[in-house]
Amino acid sequence: MPTIDQAKGMAKRLRSALAARSIDIPHAVSLELVAAELGHRDWNMAAVKLQPAATNGIAFQQAIPILRIFDVAKAREFYCDFLGFAVTMEQRHEPDLPLYMAVARAGLELHLSEHHGDASPGSTAFVWMVGVREFHTELSAKRYGYGRPGINRQPWGDQMEVHDPFGNRIRFCQKHS
Repeated sequence: MPTIDQAKGMAKRLRSALAARSIDIPHAVSLELVAAELGHRDWNMAAVKLQPAATNGIAFQQAIPILRIFDVAKAREFYCDFLGFAVTMEQRHEPDLPLYMAVARAGLELHLSEHHGDASPGSTAFVWMVGVREFHTELSAKRYGYGRPGINRQPWGDQMEVHDPFGNRIRFCQKHS
C-alpha cells in the first residue's frame, strides 16, 4: 500500500499525463481517481487510511493506551460485552497478583491494567475511527445499564464518548467527510 505522499505523487503524474493528451482535470479529480484505484471510497477515506511517509527512517506504528482497572469482571463486562472487544492477551506474574490484559477490536488495541503504577484512573483516550454512527447504534441497542453514549458534532468530527466503570473515558471520533 502506498504512503499518502506516494498517492499524491500518483495523482500529480496522472494529471500531467492527461494534460499531455489535452485532457485537463482539476487536481481534486485526480486525487479522487487515485483513491478509487487504491480501493477507497474517496480521497478523504484514502487520506485517513494511507500511512504517512517515514522521515529519516523513523516511523511510529501505533499508540496503545493503557487504562487502569480495579475489577476484572467489570472490565470484561464493559470492554468485551458492551464495547465488543476481544481479549487478546492476559498476564499475571503470579495467580494472586494484578492482571495486565490487552483487548482489541477492528484495529484498535487497548491495554487494561490492575497494576498501581501503570496508569492513572480517570484517563482519557482519543480514538480516530470510521463508522462512529454505526458503532453508536450497536452500543445503543445493547441497553447497557451504566451508560448510554450519545454523539456530539465537534469542529473536528462526530464524537461519541464512553465512560468505563473505573472513571476512564474513550472518545471515539470520525472526521467530517
